[in-house]
Amino acid sequence: MKHAFIFPGQGAQFSGMGKNLYDNNAAAKQLYEEANEILGFNISDIMFTGTDEDLKQTNITQPAIFIHSVAAYKNIENARPDMVAGHSLGEFSALVANGTLLFADALRLVAIRAGAMQKACESNPSTMAAVLGLNDDKVEEICRHITNDSGEIVVAANYNCPGQLVISGSLAGIELACGRMKEAGAKRALVLPVGGAFHSPLMISAKAELEAAINHTTFNNPNCAVYQNVTATAVKDPTQIKENLIAQLTGAVKWTQCVQAMIADGATNFTECGPGKVLQGLVLKINKEMVVDGVN
Repeated sequence: MKHAFIFPGQGAQFSGMGKNLYDNNAAAKQLYEEANEILGFNISDIMFTGTDEDLKQTNITQPAIFIHSVAAYKNIENARPDMVAGHSLGEFSALVANGTLLFADALRLVAIRAGAMQKACESNPSTMAAVLGLNDDKVEEICRHITNDSGEIVVAANYNCPGQLVISGSLAGIELACGRMKEAGAKRALVLPVGGAFHSPLMISAKAELEAAINHTTFNNPNCAVYQNVTATAVKDPTQIKENLIAQLTGAVKWTQCVQAMIADGATNFTECGPGKVLQGLVLKINKEMVVDGVN
């Protein structure tokens, strides 16, 4: 029996997130204060009292979720993960949990990543859509045909669970894709309220900035494997972890495959650390026999 710790990504945020930890845990409060100092503004104030609109800004959302997730993890007494994984942004939280990155270094990387992604979103109007009820192969095939026939970029971006795949691309490409998915029998093809095509080639302009920052950051030997989004395999080599983290910006989040790989390697219990319960639900949709819980 092995225990996996998992960490959420963008979309899990909510106004008031983390306030309970801040008010009731001295170590968590210190972590938030450290984060405010590193970022140069009081992100804790925005997390605790900001509007939903404030929290939707990528350069706020990503560090906020990261800070909350790490604080939640550190609030677990004697946490000893056998393996870790994070969904997109959550991979940075996972790398703090397994000792690869120091909190301060990871937060700086998250802030750089968020800023670079926000700039890419502003320069390339684009979006994402959730496709429900089609198999992965069919979704991938439709995306390929649209890209080849129209020149509009559309790719599979987030493999969340069987029957739930998020696609990413240009505004015109996503509009075309939603229509084609419904024609192919999708239960739903719903454009998401996000400001950019995350995990697609449209994020390429953000990649160089993140790559430079990652290559100037110390990555330690982890105390357990991280199952990384782009490979869905257990990784412990710091150099490989860096390469996968850079590739993740434009590559797909293979969450279904990550969870399946962790289960194949002995995971029976999954603890989600951070805001929300999205990942707990996805794990159960991937394998209903797993034991899941959360700390937030």
